[in-house]
Amino acid sequence: MRKLIAIALVFTMALGLTACAGGGSDIHRLNMATGGDAGTYYAFGGVIANVLTSKIDNVEVTAQTSGGSIDNARKLKNKEAEIAFMQNDVLQYAVTGTESMKDDGAMENLCAIASLYPEAVQLVATKSSGIKTIADLKGKKVCVGDQGSGSEVNASQIIAAAGMSYSDFDVQYLSFSEASTAMQNGTVDAAFATSALPNSAITELANYTDIVVVPIDGEIADNLIAQYPFYAKTTIGTDVYGVEVAETVAMMAVLTTTTDLDEEVVYNITKTLFENQADLIAGNAHGKEVTLDTALQGVTVDFHPGAVKYYKEKGIM
Repeated sequence: MRKLIAIALVFTMALGLTACAGGGSDIHRLNMATGGDAGTYYAFGGVIANVLTSKIDNVEVTAQTSGGSIDNARKLKNKEAEIAFMQNDVLQYAVTGTESMKDDGAMENLCAIASLYPEAVQLVATKSSGIKTIADLKGKKVCVGDQGSGSEVNASQIIAAAGMSYSDFDVQYLSFSEASTAMQNGTVDAAFATSALPNSAITELANYTDIVVVPIDGEIADNLIAQYPFYAKTTIGTDVYGVEVAETVAMMAVLTTTTDLDEEVVYNITKTLFENQADLIAGNAHGKEVTLDTALQGVTVDFHPGAVKYYKEKGIM
């Protein structure tokens, strides 16, 4: 009888150890869709994944490359990822099934966790062009981005908010790297680009040519935000490109999920994100921009209930 009891105790302890080892279904393994392997989404996503994995019990997050915001919306819909980086305008389009996401239909279960950092709309002109305001674009050669690109959509919305149209200037459809070369050659006067700061192509351009960053501010910014509330105001400081400070507008990079993800898991993700900023900063400079002051900024869709729980605790919702 003593032998049987001893064997039973050993068996029970073995089961307990197996459970404690985390090999069971209690571990939440989450795929995070980011962007291309050379971009900010993937680099910063890897840092966030490591912080979340190391700080939250029973959560393992893996950052994966992707085609960016539109691709990430589809990955969330198809359950190929549980969390993702998305630009907030695309998130709005995905939830409503409009604009660039029209053919995909409304993805109503997508929701936000947090705004992370701004992706500024940058209107850059050569100093020799004499362009100092958006109105000065009239009659100039202006690159608005690749046709149908995010930058081009932003450019068209901003031009309209300024009471102008593409007919007011000579439109060029080029990527910003191509526009940068054209500006160095004197064949383009100004160009739009939407990206995190700093934009490497603009940094390179500034090394070869005197540039100005044209403000997108005042009534133009107000008109734009009134019509498209996913825009937010931001500033391009003198330290970014070594030129005069300029107010502008920005999209926000948003950490996104679906209503399928467990509320407690999302609560812990949100809490960890904002209470371990030093670890984020150590891994990527954009970590300093992840603050509760901007956590809700530019988000026009619902937040996940787990995120809402944390924000209510902090008194910002």
